[in-house]
Amino acid sequence: MADETTVTVIGESLVDVISDPRGRGDSRAHAGGSPLNVAVGAARLDLRTNLVTHYSDDHYGLMIDEHLQSNGVRVINGGATPTSTALATLGPDGGAEYIFSITWDINGAFLAALATVEGSTHVHTGSIATVLPPGDLATLALVESARDHATISFDPNCRPGIGFDAAVARQQSEVFVAASDIVKASDEDLRWLYPDRTPDETLESWLALGPAVVALTRGPSGPVVLSGNARVEMAAEAIVVADTVGAGDSFMAGLISGLAQLQALGAEGRERLQNLSQDQLHSLAAYANRAAAITCSRQGANPPRTDELGPLFRT
Repeated sequence: MADETTVTVIGESLVDVISDPRGRGDSRAHAGGSPLNVAVGAARLDLRTNLVTHYSDDHYGLMIDEHLQSNGVRVINGGATPTSTALATLGPDGGAEYIFSITWDINGAFLAALATVEGSTHVHTGSIATVLPPGDLATLALVESARDHATISFDPNCRPGIGFDAAVARQQSEVFVAASDIVKASDEDLRWLYPDRTPDETLESWLALGPAVVALTRGPSGPVVLSGNARVEMAAEAIVVADTVGAGDSFMAGLISGLAQLQALGAEGRERLQNLSQDQLHSLAAYANRAAAITCSRQGANPPRTDELGPLFRT
């Protein structure tokens, strides 16, 4: 049941300092980071949610802590170094480009994180946490420890601005894809990771590595969701876009919530996850698509709550 699902997200927390040249050029600061956004999105959709992360007790860290606490996310914090930041500049279409100052190290809380993962129905990770040393090794160890009793999801959410080599990021992504039941990526991710093949070729290749469901978000073109026996493609919802910050993370949280409602998470739900029907896959894609649209309709990574998004199956 969805209300019995415990989700643990593993990954970075940071503060997005967003500059919007389309307006007065003012900057605004928000708690962010793809894993943090997924955790908040899942918690707002009434899933019991933990976040294994890293931030300090400096000004930005206190901002992150207040944001997580106010959204009901339980925090396992392994950090001591200064809180990470990302300077995001919005383009004419509301899309964001980032410059990062970031570290990732959760070794200070690894045993607490391991205990949390062992009590979880579902574990999600991605982004910087899966490629940036030294915390990437701890992230993979936690994911591997969860495989027997929890379903796993992964979103590479690539950040070339940090200076990662594409070949290294590609190799790391495939390690996590193979360890996952659900994978979501954006068209921008796939263009950077696999410039010599089409997104559909990559989705098929990733599906062959073992996940039950792979999803591709394509901005205004809408998502594609693929399983071993079904494929769904739909347009993005028609909205006035404020910005796209956090849209993919809201999509991911919507996928997790939708699968919880289908009782398709955890070891007991894995068979159901592997045998989703075309109609179930369509409802799941539409639900996550709607979550992303709501986030795009307002400023910053501000995912919807249950009363805004509604249930997976509307009556």
